[in-house]
Amino acid sequence: MTRYEEAKLRYAALGIDTEQAIERLSQKAISMNCWQGDDVTGFDNPDGGAGNGIQATGNYPGRARSFAELKADFLQAAALIPGRKRINLHACYAVFDEAHPLVDRDKLTYEHFAPWVAFAKENSLGIDFNPTIFSHPMMKDGLSLSSPDEKVRRFWIDHAIACRRIAERIGQELDDMVLNNVWIPDGYKDTPSDRLGPRLRLQAALDEIFAEKCPHVIDSVESKVFAIGVESYTVGSNEFYMNYAATHPGVYNLLDNGHYHPMEYVSDKIPALLPFFDRIPLHVTRPVRWDSDHVVIFDDELREIMKEIVRNDAMDKVLIGLDCFDASINRVAAWVIATRSVHKALLWALLQPDEELRTAQDAGDFTRRLMLQEEIKTLPFADIWEEYCTRQDVPADGSWYDAVMEYETKVLVERT
Repeated sequence: MTRYEEAKLRYAALGIDTEQAIERLSQKAISMNCWQGDDVTGFDNPDGGAGNGIQATGNYPGRARSFAELKADFLQAAALIPGRKRINLHACYAVFDEAHPLVDRDKLTYEHFAPWVAFAKENSLGIDFNPTIFSHPMMKDGLSLSSPDEKVRRFWIDHAIACRRIAERIGQELDDMVLNNVWIPDGYKDTPSDRLGPRLRLQAALDEIFAEKCPHVIDSVESKVFAIGVESYTVGSNEFYMNYAATHPGVYNLLDNGHYHPMEYVSDKIPALLPFFDRIPLHVTRPVRWDSDHVVIFDDELREIMKEIVRNDAMDKVLIGLDCFDASINRVAAWVIATRSVHKALLWALLQPDEELRTAQDAGDFTRRLMLQEEIKTLPFADIWEEYCTRQDVPADGSWYDAVMEYETKVLVERT
């Protein structure tokens, strides 16, 4: 009897079907953020880098500098990650060439992203999309869609509308739904004298952005507590966006688990939203004291997030994407570690005795509930994970690291 077969029997004793868990996990797509590969630099301002509250620290060699390099790095990572995958794409990764020269962000069209769609088709990938409303000269005084300057607001509204049209066309080409997520860094470093005015301007801007029907687009807005330079006031707060989404059918409030107070937990927010929304977009990151976007690891909160998704039968409702980046380590390895961690946490969640736990809680048998929660922790989870990876034809253990180091030696170190 193999280790997997022995583990399968031990889980079965608690009513857990490991075969079903493996099959369900294999069907769940995770959206891998393209900006991990180049430190959120993009192709429209390669010398500028990230800004407006976004910061990638470190200078590890081998950053992708072009569409070709970013594609190669993405595929290298994807080959070491089990399960279905999507590309989480930002508008600043438009591909410019002789036929489609550089244009400003408010003039972007689908043609600038057709190469990404071709890449997705070739590799059976989905695509999600994001307007890039940061790191640009039209961020005046740190403001975009909430700016009192009509010219600034108009530029960013036009950019966001263009992005929805691009996302719609991507969805048509892939015969798929595309999550199009709006995040802005707008706010003030010190105490504002007007908190309402910027939010009214943002509300009006969003109404215009979402006015056009795009049947292949899932619209979301992403809140945040604060960012560097806007410590005292964030226009797009959780309260603002939650209320906007609740009063605008078809618009969803994206949850990013790095965008809340350290004592708030996205794992608790998911079941709070499920009674009211048929979809919950989710960005997974790892905050260290604040929204630092550290590489996702198999930690307690990630497991709790995935347990809430699974136990509430929400795997088809919660759209999971990564939003972490680290320039201090090998970027391909960062993709692999982060995405594999999400898969591990989902598998962990799929292997919980949820029915028994729910029955115990409803019966007021909290002793049995606690006992089950603890006993499950020492079951041979690693054997189920190894079987899943083997069936997905990817390394089950740390041997994937050797492939990344070989790629670094042969490819990444040659980049200057």
